[in-house]
Amino acid sequence: MLNSITKAHIRKLHFQLAPFMVFPLILSLLTGSAFQMAAATGNANDFLWLLEWHRGKFGQINLENIYPFLNALGLLLVAVSGIMTWFQMRSRRKA
Repeated sequence: MLNSITKAHIRKLHFQLAPFMVFPLILSLLTGSAFQMAAATGNANDFLWLLEWHRGKFGQINLENIYPFLNALGLLLVAVSGIMTWFQMRSRRKA
């Protein structure tokens, strides 16, 4: 019984965390890639705001000191819960 509760909690945690954690990761991916394209075309100075968003500065909200750690923690939590769910699904298929 305890094992099935744990599995259900892991799936629920993953289901609840994934949407919130994927947004900052996608934002970092898109802003970093777009800024690199702007830099490659010589327009980096026109797109410095992309670099600010990439680093976690959103206007008056400045998360530059903790944004990378929040991104890393979010990715780690979603990856671990996803891998645990995947292993649970594999063991269920074998049984």
